[in-house]
Amino acid sequence: MSSEPRSVTVLGSTGSVGRQTIDLLAGDPQRFQIRALVANRNAQLLAQQAILLHAQHAVVCDASAYTALKQALAGTSITAAAGPDAVVEAAARPADWTMAAITGAAGLSATLAAIRRGACVALANKEALVCAGDVMLQAVREAGATLLPVDSEHNAIFQALAENNHGAVERIVLTASGGPFRTASREEMAAATPEAALKHPVWSMGAKISIDSATLMNKGLEVIEAARLFGLPESAIDVLVHPQSVVHGLVCYQDGSVLAQLGAPDMRIPIAHTLAWPRRMQSASPRLDLAARAKLEFFEPDLERFPALGLAREALRAGAGAPAILSAANEVAVEAFLARRIGFLDIVATVAEVLEEIGVPPADTLEQVVAIDAAARRSATKRIASAFAA
Repeated sequence: MSSEPRSVTVLGSTGSVGRQTIDLLAGDPQRFQIRALVANRNAQLLAQQAILLHAQHAVVCDASAYTALKQALAGTSITAAAGPDAVVEAAARPADWTMAAITGAAGLSATLAAIRRGACVALANKEALVCAGDVMLQAVREAGATLLPVDSEHNAIFQALAENNHGAVERIVLTASGGPFRTASREEMAAATPEAALKHPVWSMGAKISIDSATLMNKGLEVIEAARLFGLPESAIDVLVHPQSVVHGLVCYQDGSVLAQLGAPDMRIPIAHTLAWPRRMQSASPRLDLAARAKLEFFEPDLERFPALGLAREALRAGAGAPAILSAANEVAVEAFLARRIGFLDIVATVAEVLEEIGVPPADTLEQVVAIDAAARRSATKRIASAFAA
């Protein structure tokens, strides 16, 4: 790290990744100067974080939470703002490093604003590259920005890529824990409750990504994201189920060498890697004890029981707006499942139906991506409402 404090903005500071980022920042306060913290609506936690880290600015996306935020920050020098435009404005403020952890399509505009500053953006929002990959990557090139992957799998690949040897990569392998239903039958999954689906056997994550892990949709989204991040065709990206979640990603080179990144299943490890990049920093993450682990297992994913992975690969091959449709329809379906309006297996079935209905529209601009996202959400909502009414 430079002797000068690194200026930091955290988009999505009250979510799972955001809270772990705050913990790392609080653990080494002399190294970081907090420009802005952004949350959706949790004004009380946001204010606590801002006060703890002596942030300059705090923003809630939900305008109805503005009064609560102002009151919680009373007596401090921290400025407050609210609303979607204020979120984008915060992302556009000068900062050396920005954590982009606003989940879903809601984070697209803010992530793009951070990229356009030409700084370092730690990307925890899958949807930025899944939905708007061409738009985001073009902005990265134009601004000279640096994208650092925060997902444990993509961060593992990033770490295992030998410098100046990208052209020698034969394929990469993303690992998946298999989620809570790794050995469950389709019949058992059909009867699954939200509580059961949220019980991830290894990782501690937010509700949406926990459900995506249970369906393996998260791995499908990660395949799409990996193709964008590393410039690889879909055929060069493999997935293996690895229940122990110790090996997070592997890079296979044309000489037969395989480089892997290993670590405890703790998101603070990839977050710390991006936060200190290109150097390293201390973290309180548990250290990996391979002897205690005893064995590491790997299995091919079962696409019949977990069709989401195959569906995502189809969307990646189709290109254009298909990945955006996949992501948006999935968000709506996951919300409906958590609200007990549809069954677990209905999540992927809904996504498949919406993909078939809308087709493959162009997605060359952010405006087109936003329109596709809205259309997919309308279609998914309509289908779910019809099924629920029946």
